[in-house]
Amino acid sequence: MKTRLCLAFALAVLAARPGRAQDIHVTFSNPALRVFQSYVLKAGDTARSVLVIANDATIEGHVEGDVLVVLGRAELRNTAVVDGSFVVVGGTAVIADGAQVHQDVVAVGGLDMPPGFSPGGSQVVVGTVPIGERIRGVVPWLTRGLLLGRLIVPDLGWVWAVAGVFFLVNLLLNLLLEAPVRASAAALRATPLSAFATGLLIMLLAGPLCLLLAVSVIGTVVVPFLLAALVLGTIIGRIAFARWIGASIVYQADAANRAQSLRSFVIGSAVMAIAYMIPVLGLLMWAIAAVFALGGATQAFVRAYRRENPRQPRKKAATAAPAAVFVPVGDAAAAVPAVPAEAVVEPAPPEPPPAVAAAAAAGSLLAFPHATFVERLAAFFLDLVLVAVLAQVLRLDRLFWIYPGGENNLLLIALVYHVGFWTWRQTTIGGMICQLRLVRTDGGAVRAAEALVRALVGILSLAVAGLGFLWILRDPERQSWHDRIAGTYVVKVPRSWPM
Repeated sequence: MKTRLCLAFALAVLAARPGRAQDIHVTFSNPALRVFQSYVLKAGDTARSVLVIANDATIEGHVEGDVLVVLGRAELRNTAVVDGSFVVVGGTAVIADGAQVHQDVVAVGGLDMPPGFSPGGSQVVVGTVPIGERIRGVVPWLTRGLLLGRLIVPDLGWVWAVAGVFFLVNLLLNLLLEAPVRASAAALRATPLSAFATGLLIMLLAGPLCLLLAVSVIGTVVVPFLLAALVLGTIIGRIAFARWIGASIVYQADAANRAQSLRSFVIGSAVMAIAYMIPVLGLLMWAIAAVFALGGATQAFVRAYRRENPRQPRKKAATAAPAAVFVPVGDAAAAVPAVPAEAVVEPAPPEPPPAVAAAAAAGSLLAFPHATFVERLAAFFLDLVLVAVLAQVLRLDRLFWIYPGGENNLLLIALVYHVGFWTWRQTTIGGMICQLRLVRTDGGAVRAAEALVRALVGILSLAVAGLGFLWILRDPERQSWHDRIAGTYVVKVPRSWPM
């Protein structure tokens, strides 16, 4: 079995003088392998090669090959002889006076050696001895913390220092971002299961969405903002999760009371810290908190967005039927029971003339019924065929100046097509044929920014096996994912509706 250390090779090349490239090959043949265990080669003993991971190595004897120590301290005593290379990554290398290394010495972390020491090959050192000792201090956390499924090892002081820094930062954000944290905590308290499902769905779809956005020029600009929003939402949501846990333990009567909110946050943070010290439960608690955090922050954002863009309730004209109708009969009047309104079958109202429809084009779209899944699917199919035909006829899908790799231009062309038509005519050509119009939930016309958001989320709705479109079948308002996020409806208009 042969192993090559790519990191040492790269560092040696960077450290070499210009014009003199040097390769450092670290090869092991039947090595003395130790993982999470220390290794000692006594004086007079011989080993072919030595590989130690996450622990220390002490060499007093003869090593015919190479010595590699990762995340540990490696010491060559004065009787040590290494015929190959001596490499330490993420730790400290100590070489005593009299030790011999016939090839290269590479230390990523720190190197302590006597002034007169000179290896047979090149010498590459990155960092200092204190840095190497700090890196080596991570090993106990890996072996007794992360591998056991917990984040906090109680007897490691630096772990408590890091946890204290995180607590102070979260405490500061809890005070500065009171409104979004309170809204996220309220969402977790009101709908915990929905928040968990929302957070899990966002985590599953974040990667595919970023990948889809990266294939277009517009998407490369959106991806950094999307990632920043996810990170910020997770941070705010974690603070809200701690507050929610604390309020569940000690009842918080007033959600807007800052003192009570601070108490809930401190109690929740303490409970989470205790859970982080328990094997297996620590990592499980961390993962569950991340899902709840992202879901609660997302639901709080959606609720805030809906407050700014409220849905207008549909107006239903309801008239009470009279109890009786008096019909004159001769000189007298007879009471005839009125026919219930439900029993009266009225003919369907005629379609409004174009003049009337044009006069009320801006404010009456909400009065029309929402389009069904089949109608929207037909319009989408027509638009897809139209975009594909136009791209082939005009050879737009082969313009490499739009995006390197002409086969990827079709998505960008479809994006520009839908955003442009939604902003200009509140529909697409396929929507005109199927008598569909797009309208905001407040009855206003769709703006360019909302059309762009709707188009980008529409890519996501299509990418996840069409689940975002199939959502129309179960939604009471017949909204897809991109409709809900953009705050829009798709309605069915009469044929006389102006184009």
